[in-house]
Amino acid sequence: MVPGVALMLLAAGFLLALAIEWLVWRGALRLGVLAHPTQRSSHIVPTPTAGGIAFVLPIVAYLGWLGVLGSQPALALAVGGSTLAAVGLWDDLREVSPLLRVLVHALVATGLVAVLLPDSAWIVLVILAVVLVWHINLYNFMDGIDGLAGAQGLVFLIGAQLIGQGVPGWPGDLTWLAGGGLLAFLVFNWPPARIFMGDVGSGFLGLLTGALALLLWQQQSVPLAASLILLCGFWFDASYTLMIRLLTGQAFTQAHRSHLYQKVAARQGHRWTTVIFVLYGIFWLVPLAWLSARVAPDLVGLWWLVPAVAPLAVAAWRLGAGAPAVSARGQHD
Repeated sequence: MVPGVALMLLAAGFLLALAIEWLVWRGALRLGVLAHPTQRSSHIVPTPTAGGIAFVLPIVAYLGWLGVLGSQPALALAVGGSTLAAVGLWDDLREVSPLLRVLVHALVATGLVAVLLPDSAWIVLVILAVVLVWHINLYNFMDGIDGLAGAQGLVFLIGAQLIGQGVPGWPGDLTWLAGGGLLAFLVFNWPPARIFMGDVGSGFLGLLTGALALLLWQQQSVPLAASLILLCGFWFDASYTLMIRLLTGQAFTQAHRSHLYQKVAARQGHRWTTVIFVLYGIFWLVPLAWLSARVAPDLVGLWWLVPAVAPLAVAAWRLGAGAPAVSARGQHD
């Protein structure tokens, strides 16, 4: 049974984010803050963006309040998250240098990992910081069709609560608040989307889910392997696509539409693709993550990643994810 406090946090996150989202949507339309179609995007008409502000603000406010009460990890996450959101909003309004963006991501990730895991060896901190930077950026890569990034966040939050059988402490409360915020965002972002998350939301959500995975691992609520299973829909697609592009000699920094989810969306549409992703997460990833936590709760549980990513691997191979596009004349574009 979901406790009353959890329902209150879920409702608060939903109602606050819903009100903010409506204001952001109206403001973006009035001020012309629009995402225009590009070579990477999957939409065909200019659409309001920066909708991630709606869930960022309540979460940062909650974390900041916890920081004032004395929680150093919450304060570090509030500062790091608001920094990423600010840079992301800047990028949504005016293009930011990729080098500056990555440097900010690296500084935030390094500082956050050092605060969350202060007793770890330096090599562990470096590895986790690099992984967290990749996780932040892959959310930007994967936020390309309506509803997908918000749905991934919800799959992770729901799965974490189920595996942790009610995650204790403020990390558990944070999952409920964030879940409500993402639900409100999906009211506006579900296909066909009226507003996009934007970099202000995608980078923040990448940091938030990655930091929660580390926090839940540290407090022994959810093993790290289980979190990796819950998140594999994004990290596998992004990593597989990048690997194929590198192996085939493509300019991997150029915009493209060769991710698995983009291949599926081009054939089936945004709504069908997002629904299938949600079903895959709930009925495949969540049970496997739960089993890995019960049967092999330490790093041995990483073996459960094999069946978790198997459907994605088959689909990526069959649909040619990451492969160079072939023109009508049979030449690679």
